[in-house]
Amino acid sequence: MASKVRLYVDHPLGEGQSVPLSRDQAHYLFGVMRLAEGTRLSLINGRDGEWDAAVAKAGKKGGILQCLQQTAPLQMPPDLWLMFAPIRKERTAFIVEKAVEMGVARVCPVQTDYTQSANRIRQDKLQAHAVEAAEQCGGTFVPPVDDLAKLDSMLADWPADRQLMFCDEVLIGDPVGLPDIDGPWAILIGPEGGFSPAERDQLRGLSFAHPVSLGPRILRADTAAVAALTVWQQALGDWA
Repeated sequence: MASKVRLYVDHPLGEGQSVPLSRDQAHYLFGVMRLAEGTRLSLINGRDGEWDAAVAKAGKKGGILQCLQQTAPLQMPPDLWLMFAPIRKERTAFIVEKAVEMGVARVCPVQTDYTQSANRIRQDKLQAHAVEAAEQCGGTFVPPVDDLAKLDSMLADWPADRQLMFCDEVLIGDPVGLPDIDGPWAILIGPEGGFSPAERDQLRGLSFAHPVSLGPRILRADTAAVAALTVWQQALGDWA
């Protein structure tokens, strides 16, 4: 039977391994979830797969868990980055959560010419959302969430072997799809105001950038991220 509680810990996991808990983790497990000594739960750390563990010591300010056996190996997502311009706080968190659920290897907030919410994001908060999403969706890998970077800086230092799916709202209704190219990829979603003419010209001039349409209607930025991930996964990812 699957555990009712699934917890991310920044600690090695292995048979017989003791895992100390922070004060916040102890409060969650013993104060909120009401776990007692001997209760079993699932642990992940983004490196060692999923492990069945038991509460060895429970306290208000801390505790100890004991690893018992591995229940799932580490499952890596496709080598896919999601690049997006931050929007309002709750909708940016939504994008990060859905990216983890749908399978990405890296989350990259980028500042574009028309980005309006760049000064409102906190990398540590977004990373926490990624951890929570992995706990809830059954994932064993937690993608890193980068600090905000300028789009032109990322493009200037682009890896030679990585393709870029550029979601261009100008192509609305134009059935432009993905080329069938294996290997590392990235998806780029623009801000609520779209890409600037200069950015669009720059992207269209890059050999690794492939402009695509996400359908016959203009999508909100958070909806576009989910739609783009779905399109990529269906065409080139691990859903096929």
